[in-house]
Amino acid sequence: MAKPRKHILIVDDEPSWRQILSHYLSRKGFDVKEAGSGAEALKAMVKFKPDLIFSDVRMPDMNGFDLLDNIKKLPKLSATPVVFCSAIDDFDAKKVAKDLGAAGYLVKPFDEEEISSLLTKALR
Repeated sequence: MAKPRKHILIVDDEPSWRQILSHYLSRKGFDVKEAGSGAEALKAMVKFKPDLIFSDVRMPDMNGFDLLDNIKKLPKLSATPVVFCSAIDDFDAKKVAKDLGAAGYLVKPFDEEEISSLLTKALR
């Protein structure tokens, strides 16, 4: 019997980044949904319970750190791993992500090996 597909939610206000990551993850056999904002992501999670979330850090309505804080307040989603994807290659941003309990931090542009490594680690 085939294993059920893992669900991944990609949250980024830039459609091109969502498409790149979505294409890669779909090719790897994941069920992928996209959200263009933190608010849209929170609504999507009601119907689509992700096994993993990739989130941009800088977004207009709600930054990724605030999104993670909101996710942690939802009992059914609080343990969902979140990986941040950002063009911000900054020690402080990475430290904040780690302190908030993020499963990882990818710097854009990222390569497939980085994504694959984080997937393996986060979905254990």
